[in-house]
Amino acid sequence: MLLSYLAMNRGFLIAAIALVTTTASVPAQAPQTDEKRQQIEALEKTVRAQQAEIAANQAKIDEKLAALAESVRTARIFASRGGR
Repeated sequence: MLLSYLAMNRGFLIAAIALVTTTASVPAQAPQTDEKRQQIEALEKTVRAQQAEIAANQAKIDEKLAALAESVRTARIFASRGGR
């Protein structure tokens, strides 16, 4: 009984030491300066604008693709009627 109690506490002690060692070895992040924050915000705005432009371009591509598919469908209909 005493042996299993010591083994259990030993496992807990090893886990606690590993946790403390792991968290202590991670360096703290330095606070961002206002200049860096402004740069990040400017980059974020640029990326959002690019994403909006990409979405608009994708919508245009989808419209043109749908029109092309309809043209091909119509051409196939006429081609199939011409052979009779």
